[in-house]
Amino acid sequence: MRATSRRSPRLSSKNRHATTHAKTKTVKTRNLRSVRRHNARGTKAHRKERKRVAKPKEQNSKKEHSLKRTRHPGTRHPVGRRTGLFLLIFLSVTILVMIGVIMGLSATAAPSLADTNSAWTFFKRHMIGVCAGFLALTIMIRIDYHLWRDIASAGLLIVIGLLAATVIPTFGIMVNGAQRWLKVGPLTFQTSELAKLALVLFVADLLAREGRSIENNRATLRPVMAVTVTLMGLIMLQPHLGGSVMIAIIVITILWFAGTRIRSLVSIGMLGAGAVLMMIVFSPWRRERILGFLNPWDDPLGRGYQPLQSLQALASGGLYGVGLGESRAKWGFLPYAHTDFIFAIIGEELGLFGTLFVILLFGVIGVAGFCVAMRSPDRLGMLLAVGLTTWILMQAAINIGAVSALFPVVGLTLPFLSYGGSSLVVSMTAIGLLLNVARQTK
Repeated sequence: MRATSRRSPRLSSKNRHATTHAKTKTVKTRNLRSVRRHNARGTKAHRKERKRVAKPKEQNSKKEHSLKRTRHPGTRHPVGRRTGLFLLIFLSVTILVMIGVIMGLSATAAPSLADTNSAWTFFKRHMIGVCAGFLALTIMIRIDYHLWRDIASAGLLIVIGLLAATVIPTFGIMVNGAQRWLKVGPLTFQTSELAKLALVLFVADLLAREGRSIENNRATLRPVMAVTVTLMGLIMLQPHLGGSVMIAIIVITILWFAGTRIRSLVSIGMLGAGAVLMMIVFSPWRRERILGFLNPWDDPLGRGYQPLQSLQALASGGLYGVGLGESRAKWGFLPYAHTDFIFAIIGEELGLFGTLFVILLFGVIGVAGFCVAMRSPDRLGMLLAVGLTTWILMQAAINIGAVSALFPVVGLTLPFLSYGGSSLVVSMTAIGLLLNVARQTK
């Protein structure tokens, strides 16, 4: 038989083109997959690295976004941060002011009722002072304390002009034989309080300037003493012995921390003590006040009346006090119970524990203030913290000592507690400046 050969069917040109295209596409697909698998092995590590590097940037951007979101338009954030010293001082001052509000409501009722036929008038004025004080404190916290150097000298000159205007009968206001207040429009304020703040700023700025060595008396000590004597002289013309004594204490303390020689400080102290002694000897009413302090029982209804009534109020309180609003001394028995002798009312209504708590708060402010001075970022901050802390601490000590018959009465209020807008607003302004330094401590 004849063998037959098999032949494959012949494809048309159209089918051959389709088959070739399919094979080419398959090869390309396989090559692309292999390339992707090869690249994937090397890019996994790169992806992880990119994520690790990009993560901090994302966190920082989130923080910046949150800061921008919390920033209020038109406000300026304070410099620095809220340190432990900042919070300690702020909380202590706030508690003292709140105690002053409560005790002010109790102590001002009687004099307000007698003067204005309303028991709330003085308390409303005190609350205005509290609000103005917190506003001033907030403003001072937000302004860097270095910026006040530019206006320290100008501010001192303005204060000297105000003190000079106060002793002129046309401008000054006479209250209880002392011309210590100045009225500008609807505002009445005590110029000696502004003098303390202006003096601290000026002296701290002068002693912290570059190129001014404390050993050079012509460049440092002499200008400071000239300004101090001028302020003390104008304040004594009011007359206000307590304000002059505070000026001297503040300046001597700043000079000591600035590194002034002990010999110079002793000489200044002796001259100041001699001047104060001469003022007491040649002033009959000051002499009577000192004699009443030394022996109040010699004239219990005259020069010794106020110290004895103050001690009676403190003794009546006992350990726990007679209760809020239950004081008897404030009903005319203790003169100036709502101003210079508010500590006696605190002792009567809150007892020994209440007075110790107030003293503790002032002690906390003092310790924290000097810690701020030691940790301040520069010499200016250190001297400012020293001056402001000395001012608040020594004024509180002198007032409490006078109420307790340990010191003679010199007409100084108790910071943050006594009734009086000038003392309250200026004291809280000083604390705001101290808090600004505390935010920038190391």
